[in-house]
Amino acid sequence: MTNWRTHVAKSSGLNTRRTLARVTAAALTAALVATGTSAAVAADEPGRSASQVPVDAKPSGASKFDTYAEPGDAPVNALYGKDANGELWGYVPSGYGGLDPRIWSGSGWQDTRFITQADNDSDGSSDGIWDVTGSTLSYTSWGTDYQVTVGKGWNIYNRLLSAGNLGGAGADDLIARDGSGVLWLYLGYGNGKLTQRYKVGSGWNVYTHLAGKGDLTGDGKDDIVAKDSSGVLWLYKGTGNYKAPFTSRSRIGGGWNTYNNLVSVGDIDIDGITDLVARDKTGALYVYYGTGSATAPFKSRVKIGSGGWNTYSILF
Repeated sequence: MTNWRTHVAKSSGLNTRRTLARVTAAALTAALVATGTSAAVAADEPGRSASQVPVDAKPSGASKFDTYAEPGDAPVNALYGKDANGELWGYVPSGYGGLDPRIWSGSGWQDTRFITQADNDSDGSSDGIWDVTGSTLSYTSWGTDYQVTVGKGWNIYNRLLSAGNLGGAGADDLIARDGSGVLWLYLGYGNGKLTQRYKVGSGWNVYTHLAGKGDLTGDGKDDIVAKDSSGVLWLYKGTGNYKAPFTSRSRIGGGWNTYNNLVSVGDIDIDGITDLVARDKTGALYVYYGTGSATAPFKSRVKIGSGGWNTYSILF
């Protein structure tokens, strides 16, 4: 596998309260090859540790994904965490299936309730973040002073996620769930601002977690997964239609209540397929590498971080 490393963009003063720096993949000059025998090296452990998992999923069938894929086939982003002091820390994919050691990425975010990454120009790498602090939704570009107040009144939502391009245009979009369980879609303009909201479903309060960042099934549409209160994980395939962005759900598997957080930032092992990161109640971190199959979207889990990940109140 061709190695790759990172750079840290400048830390910029957004205002007197918050600072933000970026951890991003450096320019990739050669194809990255990910194979099933590659070691998954974590930020805090020396090697790979596979273990029993709630889902027994194996790759199957033909899809658009190649065994030897280049970055850009799926989004590639760092994984970020916000700690109790309001500090942000970034973990860049190592290129070998795990994460590099953390890098300081900002401060002053202690009052922020939600943070999610956004790709505005469809290049497979996030350009900034949406955050909800108090009742205000803001957009901040990485490594600049550019911050936009998108809207007020966002305290009505108890879940917020940018799962990619759900509406069929180029930029990432934003979904939000209100207190009554209604799911709303906001389309992105590509500059951090959003359209009016569109109601895309009700009854979503049965889910404790929503996650997604890219295409899980190989059809070119971005998808999401949702975990219900009984620990069952469900797949919602994307349609690319903003009026009805998801098909009917399909069951992935049970036993997911072992986790207290699910998040996707795209492709962790750089094989061209979106992956899922899960944190268990002891603070250990696992990755489910994507398969590209709608019937079995994830391989067996691989441990990429030992205890300590519970230090983060938000992973994004």
